[in-house]
Amino acid sequence: MTGNTGNTGNTGNTGNTGNTGNTGNTGNTGNSSIGGDGWFLPDRVDLPFVTAVSPSGVEIGRLRRTQLPYTPGTQLPSFSRRRWAANWNAWLALHEFTDKPWKAPAQAALDGVLAQAKPVSEELDDMVLAAQNERADAMGEILAQDGEFFSAFLGLLSATSGSYGQTYRVMHIASQIASFGALYFKGHYNRARPSQLCPALLPPIPVPGHSSFPSGHSTQAHLMALCIGHIFKQVPIAQPDLGALTDNLAVLADRIARNRELAGLHYESDSKGGAELAKVLFGVLTNSASPIKLFDEAVAGAVAEWGGGQV
Repeated sequence: MTGNTGNTGNTGNTGNTGNTGNTGNTGNTGNSSIGGDGWFLPDRVDLPFVTAVSPSGVEIGRLRRTQLPYTPGTQLPSFSRRRWAANWNAWLALHEFTDKPWKAPAQAALDGVLAQAKPVSEELDDMVLAAQNERADAMGEILAQDGEFFSAFLGLLSATSGSYGQTYRVMHIASQIASFGALYFKGHYNRARPSQLCPALLPPIPVPGHSSFPSGHSTQAHLMALCIGHIFKQVPIAQPDLGALTDNLAVLADRIARNRELAGLHYESDSKGGAELAKVLFGVLTNSASPIKLFDEAVAGAVAEWGGGQV
């Protein structure tokens, strides 16, 4: 799953890792200075910046900004919403999400996937053939998508975290909530990894330190694709090419999930479970009768980004 790296204090998110988690694949995407937003300002020892004199003759260390808005209900100057990094803003949206009734419908969907799945022995046989016939060709994508796959989504959209900042926020919210949901049900079902049952699969990357069902990568990728499609459907200007992007994103999500199967990390039913879980989570996120404020705000901003003519 995807999570963050950077910020290693909280591990997760690597580079965009916006979605990859804990680099060991833990799931939540992004908590690092993603998108080149990190900076370092050296200061002079002989003339510290804070002691420099302004054109008005006052040391700049004595100057204060006094017009910042205050946080409602407090005496605290406000940290403006736009200054919240996408990865940390996603945590706030997650807090809203956890108050919604999502577990029961999600479990029903996942139970349905398992009820229709092939016997584990047959799924393992399919994985052995896939490792033999398909893994080598897919290795580049397997390695690239293990740590993060925000970059694949952004590349497909011809976007960056700076040029489409609100869209990037939506992606982070989707990734965070997908990771949260997938990890909850991983604990519930606690399914053994394929390579535990068939060691010969010998995954070419480290096996994540959590159970197999549902696939976190699949959940995250599919929910991200659904949420971006949700943005495109609300763009007021008729742009048929956005539909083409939606189709591309759906295929990319399927491909990310499939690559985890080829790597020997997930059964086919894990991938299907992730896709079904994503649909349920998407329904909760977009339920207008019980809105998630930060998600809706990010979506509205993203619609404006894509509705401005040249996209």
